[in-house]
Amino acid sequence: MIRPVSELVAAAEKEIDTLSPEALRQALEESRVGGTPLILVDIRDVRELEREGRIPGAIHAPRGMLEFWVDPASPYHRADFAREGRYVLFCAGGLRSALATKSLKDMGFGPVAHLGGGFAAWRESGGEVISPFMQGN
Repeated sequence: MIRPVSELVAAAEKEIDTLSPEALRQALEESRVGGTPLILVDIRDVRELEREGRIPGAIHAPRGMLEFWVDPASPYHRADFAREGRYVLFCAGGLRSALATKSLKDMGFGPVAHLGGGFAAWRESGGEVISPFMQGN
């Protein structure tokens, strides 16, 4: 029998740090005034970014490449994941980012957290979003 993904997400959420949109805004503000650097990582598919927009300053790492981009021993490693700071992952609704955050934690990468409710919760809470038609900015 296949274990439902909802169980995997629930188990992951017990082991990872989850930030609300309000807590993320506060952490971003603290980062801007000299606090711990915050690196936002958007793991949505590129088509989701094109359709929905993005959070300003977030780097994009497709979910299927994330672990490879994080691993310094991987031929696909990206320098974005060698920066000092706290990484906050997000997806559309918080499910993929919960699993991805757990995976990075299992790899020993961190500090890492995820945005509960994902991009949708960020947008609904009034968080700043760059519209799809402004992607070049």
